[in-house]
Amino acid sequence: MSSITSSKVTSEKVSAVYDAHILKNYGPAPMTLVRGEGSYVWDAENRRYLDFVSGIAVNTVGHCHPEWTKRISEQAGRLGHVSNLYGISQQAELGQRLCEKAGEGKVFFCNSGAEANEFLIKLARLWGKKKSGGDEGKCFKVITAMNAFHGRTFGGMAATPQAKIQNGFGPMLEGFLHGEFNNVESFRELVDDSVCAILLETIQGEGGIHPATTEFLQGIRELCDEKGLLLLIDEVQCGLGRTGKFFALEHSGINADAIGMAKGLGGGFPIGAGWVSEQYAELFTPGSHGTTYGGNPMACTAALAVLDIIEAENLLNKVEQLSVTWHESLKKLVAKHPQHLTGLRGIGYHVALVVKGDPMAWVNRLRDNGLLVVRGGADGVRLMPPLNISQQDLNTCIEILDFVFGTTV
Repeated sequence: MSSITSSKVTSEKVSAVYDAHILKNYGPAPMTLVRGEGSYVWDAENRRYLDFVSGIAVNTVGHCHPEWTKRISEQAGRLGHVSNLYGISQQAELGQRLCEKAGEGKVFFCNSGAEANEFLIKLARLWGKKKSGGDEGKCFKVITAMNAFHGRTFGGMAATPQAKIQNGFGPMLEGFLHGEFNNVESFRELVDDSVCAILLETIQGEGGIHPATTEFLQGIRELCDEKGLLLLIDEVQCGLGRTGKFFALEHSGINADAIGMAKGLGGGFPIGAGWVSEQYAELFTPGSHGTTYGGNPMACTAALAVLDIIEAENLLNKVEQLSVTWHESLKKLVAKHPQHLTGLRGIGYHVALVVKGDPMAWVNRLRDNGLLVVRGGADGVRLMPPLNISQQDLNTCIEILDFVFGTTV
C-alpha cells in the first residue's frame, strides 16, 4: 500500500483516509492544509488563505518563520530528546527567561495547555494539604468561573463548567466550585475552609473572548490574599504577547501565584509550562510530578526562538500599535453591518466579532472567501492573527470581512 504522502496529496484523498482510520472526535475537515508562510496557508489544491486561526493562537510568529525554522532544524541535527533524567541546557535557559517575565519563581515544563492547568490544580492540592496541616481531604477545592475552559483532562474538565465538555465522562473529579466571571462577590460567597485556590483565565478564550475586568482581577487578588488562597492564572490562549503584553494579566497590574501557559510558547512546536512563585515552589519535591517529553531540547529550542523573535522584532509594541487601528476598523464594520454584527470583544490580537446566527456559518463563508477564523463561544467568531502580521494583511482581513458581511443576505 502506497503512502498518501508519497503521491500527490488532495483534500479528497486525505478525507477518505481520515474517514477510514481517524477517530471521529472532530468534525470533518473542510480541506487539507499542506504549506504555510507568514500569515498565509495553502491547501492541497493550492488555494491560499489568510490565517487568522494561527493554529488556535499557537503560531505566534506566523508560519515557517526563517529564524524559528533554522533553530529547530539545527537542534534536530544535534539532539532531539533525552528525558528529564538529565540536565537540558535549553530548558534551563527557557526557565530563566520565563522567570524574568513572570517574576521570581520556578518553572515546570510539559507538553500542552491541559497539562499546564493540571500542574496548577496539583499545586493547589499541595497548598491545601499544607494549609490544613497535612489533611488531604480538608482543604482541596478550587473555584473557577462559569463559561471557563481549562482543558480536556479529568482535572481540566472538572474545572470547566460546560456540559459539552463534560457530557459522557461523569462523574467529574471532586473539588471544583464555579463563580460568575467578573463578579467578585459570587466568588467570595463560595469561599470556606475547604477552598484552597481560585483558577481563572485572564481572557476566556474558548468561551468566546471575554476579558476579565481590571476591577475583577484586582478584587480576586485581594480575596485570595485575605483568605490565604492561591491565585492561579490560565494564560494558555491569551498569553505570550497576544494582547500586546507578554501576559494578559499585566493589563490589570496584578501578580499571580502561578501561571499556566502553552499554545503560543512554542510557535507551533508542542510545549506547555507552569510558572509558580518562589513562595510556593517548595511544594513540589522530587517525584511529586513529572513528564517524559516536557521541556525537551526540541521544544525548548522552539520556545527560545519564539522569545528571541518577539524581542528582536519588537512584536509586543507592534501588537499594541497596529491593533488600535485594526480594532477601529472592526468597530466600523460592526456599525456598517448591524444586520449581521452586534459587537467586538477582546484585546490586541485576541478578539471576537459578535455575530447574529450560527457562528459556524460565518466561519464557513469567510473560509470560502480566503480568511480562516474559528468559532468563539455561542455568538463569536475569533480573530487571532500572528503577532508579526503586516498592516497590509490586517487590511486584507478587513476587506474580506466587509465583503462577506456586506454581501450575505
